[in-house]
Amino acid sequence: MNSILLVDDDEINNILHSVFINKLDLDIEVNTVVNGQEAIDFILSEKEDELVLPCMVMLDLKMPVMNGWEFMKAYEDLVPKELKDQITIVLVTTSDDQEDRDKAMINEFVDDFSQKPLSDETFKQLIQNNFNLTAI
Repeated sequence: MNSILLVDDDEINNILHSVFINKLDLDIEVNTVVNGQEAIDFILSEKEDELVLPCMVMLDLKMPVMNGWEFMKAYEDLVPKELKDQITIVLVTTSDDQEDRDKAMINEFVDDFSQKPLSDETFKQLIQNNFNLTAI
């Protein structure tokens, strides 16, 4: 695991989540974008700009420009399979709507779902669960 992409229009959340990830002391590069379109652009520009492809995308559902669900549709349509195979997507939201959780869990490209607010313990658990790491 070498990179996480935080996709959230709330800059404060991006800063806090970066701090939580860095507290895990895993030598992980953290990149942030503020909407789904920027996330798609980031993932697709990976080869051109020599950026590190994110192993995990933490995707907020409610954002301007392109929300989380619109991102998932664009991701399905535009991102090549060989890149998708390398990316774990975790949807994060303040919504406690069971419909959002159900929709996330039936999407073949969504690996996990978490409710905000997130903490360093939440990130630790998500990383352990999705990357089979036993000790962080």
